[in-house]
Amino acid sequence: MTGSEPRTQDRTSASARSLLLTVLGEFVMPRRAETWTGSLIEALSALGVEEKSARQALARTAAEGLLQSQRHGRKVRWRLTEAGDRLLREGAERIYSFMRRPHAWDGRWLVLTAGVPETQRQLRHRLRTKLTWLGLGSPAPGLWVVPDAAKEAAVREVVRELDLADRAYAWTGPSAGIGDTSKIITAAWDLDDVEKRYVAFIERFEGLPVLTDREAFVNQVLLIQEWRRFPFLDPDLPAELLDHAWPGPRAAAVFHDLHNRWHRRAQAEWERMAGHAGTRH
Repeated sequence: MTGSEPRTQDRTSASARSLLLTVLGEFVMPRRAETWTGSLIEALSALGVEEKSARQALARTAAEGLLQSQRHGRKVRWRLTEAGDRLLREGAERIYSFMRRPHAWDGRWLVLTAGVPETQRQLRHRLRTKLTWLGLGSPAPGLWVVPDAAKEAAVREVVRELDLADRAYAWTGPSAGIGDTSKIITAAWDLDDVEKRYVAFIERFEGLPVLTDREAFVNQVLLIQEWRRFPFLDPDLPAELLDHAWPGPRAAAVFHDLHNRWHRRAQAEWERMAGHAGTRH
């Protein structure tokens, strides 16, 4: 095994469905084309996913309304549904723009209260997932904050989509200077854990050798797989609220540099797999 091949732990740490979504977003969505089952199975196999798990991931993703299948004789081709395409495009926009460049802060916060009872667990989970994706943190039950008033429209859309207008209230403005802002930040986000993850990301991928197109494909997927977690974890706080140099921008530089460096060879490997699926169905 070369130093650029994924370790067994790496191959099994992510679910087959999660890896499938990364492959779809990076290689299938940009082409707006149908894809053979065999191509996707081979791609997931390169990432350590067994065929049975790969087929289950395809079936699950289709059941969620993100993929549609079309039979051609004994073989099956897949294409993204409108919902699947939209989900992946929105995700790609967030992933590739995250931590891309420094941004000025006008000193304003957005604060949201949203009361969802414990009995409505699915709704609570959807609200948490959507607000966390936008960078909001929850320092206390039912309370969400983010030092970015520009998120107002996005938060309003979440409230509308989840039909919470009669249970939510939000306002924007500067801090009144009452209390310790650092304690709010500590309660809302686990920045120590995020910082450790950034350092681990840099140590894992920076300087990683890629010798073949297959290695470029595998490591490109694993690179995206790891990076896509950070928008959920890091609120991208303005420098004024950080007490030391934050490793996020350096990790972002590593991500974009390696993604650009591996892109051509990873795409070439996908093209080979996409044209080599005639024996499977």
